[in-house]
Amino acid sequence: MNTLTKYLTGLGLGAALTLTAGTALAEGGCGTFTNADGVEEHLACSTAPIDFTNKGSLQNGAKMFMNYCAGCHSAEYVRHSRIAKDLEIPPELVEKYLMVTTDQIGDHIDAEIDSDIQASWFGAAPPDLSLESRLRGDDWIYTYLLTFYEDPSRPWGANNLVLPNAAMPHVLNNLQQDLSQEEFESEVGDLVNFMAWMGEPVRHDRQVIGFFVILFLLVLLIPVYLLNKEFWKDVK
Repeated sequence: MNTLTKYLTGLGLGAALTLTAGTALAEGGCGTFTNADGVEEHLACSTAPIDFTNKGSLQNGAKMFMNYCAGCHSAEYVRHSRIAKDLEIPPELVEKYLMVTTDQIGDHIDAEIDSDIQASWFGAAPPDLSLESRLRGDDWIYTYLLTFYEDPSRPWGANNLVLPNAAMPHVLNNLQQDLSQEEFESEVGDLVNFMAWMGEPVRHDRQVIGFFVILFLLVLLIPVYLLNKEFWKDVK
C-alpha cells in the first residue's frame, strides 16, 4: 500500500504523519491543514472498507468499539441483542465479552463513564455514536481515526488533521504502536465498518432489494412500451 508521509517540522510538532493510499493531498472532503512550508493543503478522505457481508470484519469492529469507544461513547440506538443476531455472534459470547456496561443483553450500549464527568474532563460530553457515520460519513470517520499525530501543546498530547484541536485523545495510539501501518488500517477499517452498520443495519439489504426493484422496473418497461405502442397505433 502506498503511503504519503508529511513531516510537520514547520509547526514544531516533531511527528511524522502517515496518510494511506487514497488520502492524496488534493481537493477533498476531509478539511485542510497547513504543511511544513506554511501552505494550506486540502486533505482528501480515505475510502473506508465498508462491507456488511464481511461478518468477521463486523465482529472484530464490535470488539474494537467496546474496547476503545464504549468507555466514553454511548450508542443508545443499538442493542446488544441486535449485535448478536445480525453479526451472528452467539449470545453467550456477547454477554461474556461485549457487554461492559450492562448485564441485560436487550439493553442499549451506554458509556462506562458518566457524561457529566467526561464534560469536566474534555469540555463537552462525547457524542453518541449510533448515527455518527450517517452524520459525518464513513470515509470522514476512517480518515479522522488515521490522522492523529503527536502534539505536546494539546492537553492529551495529540491533535488531528481532519478535526484540528479535537478534544478526543488518541485512544488507538497503543494499538498503532503495536501494529504495522497496514494492520492498523485494517483494524480501524473494521471499527468504521461496525460504526457504519450501527448507523444503518439494513443498508446492505436495502441496496440488494433496491437493485432487484430497479431490475424489475427495467424489465417491466418492455411490455409497458409495447402495450402503449399497441394502444396508440391507430391514433392519427
